[in-house]
Amino acid sequence: MSCENKQKDIDDAVKRLMLQEEAKNIESYLSLGGKMKAKLTSPLMLRFQADTVYSEFPRSLHVEFYNDSTSVETELGALYGKYYEVLNKVYLRDSVIVFNIKGDTLRCPEMWWDQNLQKFYNDTTWQLDSKSGTHLKGHSGFEASQDLRSIIFKEPKGVFPVADSVISK
Repeated sequence: MSCENKQKDIDDAVKRLMLQEEAKNIESYLSLGGKMKAKLTSPLMLRFQADTVYSEFPRSLHVEFYNDSTSVETELGALYGKYYEVLNKVYLRDSVIVFNIKGDTLRCPEMWWDQNLQKFYNDTTWQLDSKSGTHLKGHSGFEASQDLRSIIFKEPKGVFPVADSVISK
């Protein structure tokens, strides 16, 4: 007599072994070299321990990024986020918005936040509006520093304000 399991039974048993933790009203701080760099808030966090350890923020998240003087310089919001601990990256989707103290606002349906490189990026649509009158849109992605001081757009289209001195003879 032998014992034999079907693959579906094994897969179902493994799924049940995935550990899940739940936390509400999250307030988490990120520091590097003893300096506070960011504060994350979320109404709900689900943490999963499986092959890949990750945390989900299914009911929105908000992040404040601080400069060296611990003043807020950039803020980020999204309706959903998923943090991959090993990669130190966060996948954001649904009404993603990033804005800085200069008044630059970047919107997109989804993007990645690489915490190691302190960059945001995506390969899909985006929109940038600035106080200076710049209104850009694109469909091929972007890469931006966390403070939005440096942004590389792929195939941008839109309105670029031009100073009078540039077009005057």
